[in-house]
Amino acid sequence: MAQPLVGISTYLEDSVRWGVWDLPAAVLPAGYHRMVQRAGGIAALLPPDEPAAAARAVARLDALVVAGGPDVGPDRYGADRHPLTGPTHTARDSWELALIEAALATGTPLLGVCRGMQLLNVALGGTLVQHLPDEVGHGGHSGPPGVFAQHRIRPVPGTRLADALPEAVSVPTYHHQAVHRLGRDLVPSAHAEDGTVEALELPAATHPFALAVQWHPEAGDDLRLLSALLATAR
Repeated sequence: MAQPLVGISTYLEDSVRWGVWDLPAAVLPAGYHRMVQRAGGIAALLPPDEPAAAARAVARLDALVVAGGPDVGPDRYGADRHPLTGPTHTARDSWELALIEAALATGTPLLGVCRGMQLLNVALGGTLVQHLPDEVGHGGHSGPPGVFAQHRIRPVPGTRLADALPEAVSVPTYHHQAVHRLGRDLVPSAHAEDGTVEALELPAATHPFALAVQWHPEAGDDLRLLSALLATAR
C-alpha cells in the first residue's frame, strides 16, 4: 500500500466566507490534510453525517484522524454543564463518536487530536475535566484566543507514543478541557509538566493503533505520529 487513504473529520459551520460567498460549509484547518500528505498519505475529509453511515465510511479508509474542535457535550459523559464549557455541536459529537466506535470495532488505525482524544476517552466510558484552573489553562495549555501555546510533554516509557516520540518535546497546544476518569482499557502515554494527561492509547493487544494526543501535531513540523499511524495502516 503506497499511499494509505486517511479520513479526517471536519467542522460543519452555518456561515463561512470566501470570495463573494457566505454559505454553510464543511471546513478544516489546512494543517491536517497537509500533515497527512507530507507523511505520505492521501487525505479524505469527512463532514458530519448520519451516525449510521460511519461504519461504511471507515470500511473504505486505511486510517482515521479525529480532528480538534469545540467542547464535547457534557451529556455524552453524564455531567452537568460547567459555566465555562463552550458551545457544543450535537451532530458532530454523534458522527465522530460513531467513527471512533467503527474504527475500534474494525481495528482501523486511529489518531485523535485534542477534542479527538477527549472523544476517544468518552467513547470508552471516560469523563472530562470541563475547565482547567485558570492558572493552568492560561499558563501553558492555551494561548490567547486563536493562538497556540507551547509546552513540554513527557512520554511514558514502554508506550506506543514513546516508540514514536521517545524524548520529551515541546508541542503546540490549545485546550481548556482534559481527561478526568480514564475510559476502558485506555492508558496514559504522555503528561504535561503539571500532570495533565497529554496522550492516551489502547494496548497493542487490544487494538493495532488507537492513540490520541491532547496537543495539535498539525500545527507543528513533527511528522512522527503521522508516520507511525501510516506505518500501521500499510
